[in-house]
Amino acid sequence: MKQCENFVHERKLIPEGFQFFCEEPHPQSAQCLAAWIMHSCDELNLDSTVKDSTVERATFTHAQKMRAAATFGFGRIHGLGMQVWHRSEITGKWAGNPSVSETLSCYMLSLRRRKTLKGEIATSARAITSTVIRQMHDFNNQPELQQPRNYGPTSRNNPDSKATDWAGPCARALLNLGYAIAFCGLLRIDELLKIQIHDIAFEKIGDEYRLVLNLPLRKTSQFGDIKPFVFWKMPEEYIHLCVVDAYARWMVISELTSGFLFRKIRANDRIAEENEPMTSEKFLEMFRNNLVDIKLDHFPYGTHSFRRGGCQWLSVVRRWPLRQICEWGGWSKEFTHLTIVKYLISWNDNPTVDRDDFFNMNRAPTVACPTCNRTCHCA
Repeated sequence: MKQCENFVHERKLIPEGFQFFCEEPHPQSAQCLAAWIMHSCDELNLDSTVKDSTVERATFTHAQKMRAAATFGFGRIHGLGMQVWHRSEITGKWAGNPSVSETLSCYMLSLRRRKTLKGEIATSARAITSTVIRQMHDFNNQPELQQPRNYGPTSRNNPDSKATDWAGPCARALLNLGYAIAFCGLLRIDELLKIQIHDIAFEKIGDEYRLVLNLPLRKTSQFGDIKPFVFWKMPEEYIHLCVVDAYARWMVISELTSGFLFRKIRANDRIAEENEPMTSEKFLEMFRNNLVDIKLDHFPYGTHSFRRGGCQWLSVVRRWPLRQICEWGGWSKEFTHLTIVKYLISWNDNPTVDRDDFFNMNRAPTVACPTCNRTCHCA
């Protein structure tokens, strides 16, 4: 909002001394917003000339964030709501939210179309698979990569440098834990990286071990009432996805007792202080380096790959019911426009599996199938 305010005054798009974000916006506010976004994101200058190829342009996603900031400024801070920006036929004055205007909407559609033609619109991150996670897990746990050693930025011309020198055992153990929690918990990257030690309880129930995660925040539950995530010790064939195993390994290696679970990894594999969480950019960089380790193209993958991949794995491989996946991943179950889903999902239906047992693969077997005689819960 401050950047927008400075832009319109520096360009003298509104009279001097007139506040841009206010309860009574300037009549040209919608055009000013389009000019502001155009200046940062478009291939054209404000005078319709083409920008030089060396001039950096922001993405369409950034343009959407700029518009969202303006919508919030006018709508929430200055109380104009989400009413469409229009000229009153009675008073002749402009009213509503300038960010919700036909002028700006048409420009955003035009910008998206032109960026798509230029190949600048990113597609959704490719879903990660259990097989890829196993390959990264096995690579990270190689004996030769478990030896502590000094590492840091290396030169391409250094004959002693190796492609795997970008991470030590601490960094790789942290990645294994991040992969398992994000994939099995269907977590967004900001939810994952904000987990702290006190959000986790490690329990032993009889002969079984389980980990209970209470998220401090969630996009779909910003006012609390976030149900805990209960992860049980998995069989050996799922060791690469076992949150309990990965957490135990990380706690032994890191010796953490408080603060953020996922922290910055400094040179020589040193773990940062408890108040220095890892950033999403750094996690993505390390994740993509790990993909290069196993000879995979890293470009299609992003931090959202785990949430998408985990959802597909639970549905296709583990055969979880749709309602159970929605409950676990935090998706809304209000599918009012799909009649078939209303038969499959209803808020007042009895759950078939207790939430605490979603990942308990050793729970009591079901009734045997009369056709194939299977009793597993994924059958």
